[in-house]
Amino acid sequence: MLPAAILLAAALAAGTADADTTGNVIEQVDALMADYAGNVPGASVLVVHDGKPVVRRSYGLADVEQGIAASPATNYRLASVTKQFTAAAILLLAEDGKLELDDPIGRWLPSLPPAPAAATLHQLLNHTSGILDYEDYVAEDAKVQVRDADVLRLLEPHDRTQFAPGSEYRYSNSAYALLALVVGKASGRGFPAYLRENIFLPLGMESTLARVDEGPAVPHRAYGHSLVDGAWIRTDQSPTSAVLGDGGVYSSIDDLQRWDAALSDDRLFSAEVRRLAFTPHVATDVPGTGYGYGWRITNESQWHSGETRGFRNVIVRWPARGPTVVVLTNRDDPTPHALALQIGALFP
Repeated sequence: MLPAAILLAAALAAGTADADTTGNVIEQVDALMADYAGNVPGASVLVVHDGKPVVRRSYGLADVEQGIAASPATNYRLASVTKQFTAAAILLLAEDGKLELDDPIGRWLPSLPPAPAAATLHQLLNHTSGILDYEDYVAEDAKVQVRDADVLRLLEPHDRTQFAPGSEYRYSNSAYALLALVVGKASGRGFPAYLRENIFLPLGMESTLARVDEGPAVPHRAYGHSLVDGAWIRTDQSPTSAVLGDGGVYSSIDDLQRWDAALSDDRLFSAEVRRLAFTPHVATDVPGTGYGYGWRITNESQWHSGETRGFRNVIVRWPARGPTVVVLTNRDDPTPHALALQIGALFP
């Protein structure tokens, strides 16, 4: 007998899915997500197969203090899953002729000293710039949150890089914070406004946003939590949570379904933009995994995780065999990548 997930996928493609087949798959996902159910920080799970939502489930609480349940509309801080949106913005601006991927970052941010200024946008996008980690210069007792412009100020005094740009791979949050500033300069719009006007609203992602204190509130917001002495407490923000380019977008599984669809056709991105995003431009420090522009690439999958105080998230796409799995959680342990792989394995 074929597994329920295979039967469900075939039935969806034929338009003949029944309640029993659907229920069997959902029961398996519910069992995998059992630790997130109840009066605990929760999770939302999306499975899209061949363009159709197969699983759209939420578990536990978006806000433990207020007892608010998570739902498919709940918006989680994506952390580094944000990087694919930052990269997409740069690629759209390149396609519009507003910048070149070979531009040195110093063209756009001339206050950088010569050594980091020589790194190209291409190198920032694929983590080969060698630009220093801004987190190393944030005071441990910082009371005011760092923003993208502050990242630039933290890096300005240091005329050196970790290695010659282009010579090595080292994952860099600094690079993506600086890329957000480039988006603002090249577009003449702020980074949040550019994303909203050119990516989120055209795709119908109306509740997705790059959050700033003075901007719109996050609708249906999940708050991050940590387990301390056996109790879940709100740990929603850190000194670097206001940096947007490397991790400041909030979104839901409902909106990310729209995003996933746009990665497979021409509704927003040209074939060339998609090719550049999903090309493994450099080998990473994980065997068998390359890095594109905002995506980790293997022979079978395109994926990225996001980890920040109070949140752990992942999106995994298997283009050749169909499924996309998104797992968003508002707790800072465990990372859900292994869960996403187990869920994806239900759709061989």
